[in-house]
Amino acid sequence: MNEKVAKLINEQITHEFYSAYLYLDFANFYASKGLDGFENWYRVQAQEEQSHAMLFYQYLHNNGEKVTLGTIQQPDKVLDSLMDPLKAGLEHEKLVTGLINAIYTQAFEARDYRTMQVLDWFVKEQGEEEKNAGDMITKMELFGGDAKGLYMLNSELKSRVYAAPSLTL
Repeated sequence: MNEKVAKLINEQITHEFYSAYLYLDFANFYASKGLDGFENWYRVQAQEEQSHAMLFYQYLHNNGEKVTLGTIQQPDKVLDSLMDPLKAGLEHEKLVTGLINAIYTQAFEARDYRTMQVLDWFVKEQGEEEKNAGDMITKMELFGGDAKGLYMLNSELKSRVYAAPSLTL
């Protein structure tokens, strides 16, 4: 595997674990507001991010590369309103999309077709992640200002369950 590609994937593992921390922070915020559905949605999101990190981890091991675990920073987003985590979540997903694209670009330049094939799944996943984050903002804008609407949205989010990704490495 190309050295630069392996380095970027190692860095991505840390970014994915940071994403999990960030989403747990969001879950904690919503728990403190009594919104257990929003809390659940972000706890499930944190599990997804941990799975993404482990997919990259396994991919490096499967290719005989050393995994180097970086330091996971403490989330530092200021969360005051119910909308703050949602907007920060979309901003974060766009950042992660850029990181995945940078790995893809490096893999393309190195003609690392196997890594590009694995990254195709992540590119598609990031499209879904950005859409989900945007949809959450739209729903909150539409229904969050009304107590009954917020209750219904919270109830909807409570039903989300974790589903492990199906990606063959």
